[in-house]
Amino acid sequence: MLAIRLLLSLLIVSPFLPAQSFQAGASQSAINPSVGSFIAGHTHNRRFSGMHDSLYAKALAISSEKSGIVFLSIDCIGLLYPQLEAIRKEVTDILGGSDVPNIILSSTHTHAGPDVVGIWGEDMMHSGVDSSYLGLLVHKASVQVANSWRQRKPVSITFSQKQAGQDWVYNISQSGELDRSVTSIFFRDPTGKMVASMTNFACHPTFVDAVHDRISSDYLSGFYKHLDSVWGGVNLFLQGPIGGWVQPEYEAKTFEQAEFRGRQLADTVVAGYGSSVSLKGNRVSFKSRTFELPVTNPGFQQLSELGVIKRQMAGSVRTEIAWVNIGNATIATHPGESVPAMGIATKALMHNDGPRMVLGLSMDALGYILKPEFFDPSNKIPHSEYLCSMSTGKETAPKVMQVIGELADQKEE
Repeated sequence: MLAIRLLLSLLIVSPFLPAQSFQAGASQSAINPSVGSFIAGHTHNRRFSGMHDSLYAKALAISSEKSGIVFLSIDCIGLLYPQLEAIRKEVTDILGGSDVPNIILSSTHTHAGPDVVGIWGEDMMHSGVDSSYLGLLVHKASVQVANSWRQRKPVSITFSQKQAGQDWVYNISQSGELDRSVTSIFFRDPTGKMVASMTNFACHPTFVDAVHDRISSDYLSGFYKHLDSVWGGVNLFLQGPIGGWVQPEYEAKTFEQAEFRGRQLADTVVAGYGSSVSLKGNRVSFKSRTFELPVTNPGFQQLSELGVIKRQMAGSVRTEIAWVNIGNATIATHPGESVPAMGIATKALMHNDGPRMVLGLSMDALGYILKPEFFDPSNKIPHSEYLCSMSTGKETAPKVMQVIGELADQKEE
């Protein structure tokens, strides 16, 4: 049945269109930490006892005649901006300093991956980051970016837009506020073979958070395995706005349930591929803004001073937001776990007639990015006290949206 469905989807999808003038390449590598490493998420002093499934660094390079970008998806709680800067430097070194692509770094936010931030060590006074592992992760990620860039070849691009998660994904802080969009973009070579796919969907990968101590990408394990078996290639997952706790609810906290939901999400993507339509246009463009974001959370400031988080956060922190166009697709990044309202507002600033993606935990991972109303206890928003304790502050969301608005209005060069 699966083979028949795939054959039908290949017949339905429009033929290869060289007039699009896009090239794409993809590469991936496992990035598994050592057993005994600190686990990111939930609480302190949790260590891995083994591995359930592999974590990956996945890179997808896309270019047109004048410019190109690489989407880099990492199965981890959230890589910080200094690691993006380190990856950029190493990629420049690997490629010899010329023809270097722009990089969109995005983290899937699995809570069954290693501590790459520092705050899940033995206690609040000690970092949980294994510096040797983090250096190896940066290196492997850089190699995948370079490999994907070198392996580019002509492709046709199609996309689909579906909905998913109606019976398992919920916003447990503000239930009426949720974007269940599943937006996928597919890249095929002239023979029709899938080079890569990338899918944007919003849901915490927390099925096995706090109840298991094995390495896992959580529900993305089932997602990856299913798409790999259907059409091969490199299949990226790009996390959406999951702040305010957009996560699986009323579900068994087991690896089996995580794999089931991942396969189910992959089936939605496969169904979308069967009715996907061609991307319009033939241009890739990249805009970004580096800026100082206010840090008013004294906890973050103290963790920075102690070196638990190895990053300057005294008063403000340097971060970056990106805005990308691929033909008539538009993609914007948020530097942390932004609330769904911010994703919806960002999409409203996109005036394209093709797919729209908002990538949370991208270019950076600055905790929860919340609407100012979360910081007023009188509003009694569920879990707001904890969420605010893991945010850089009340000014974060307005500043992020200001920068996104400026990027949306900025004319392309």
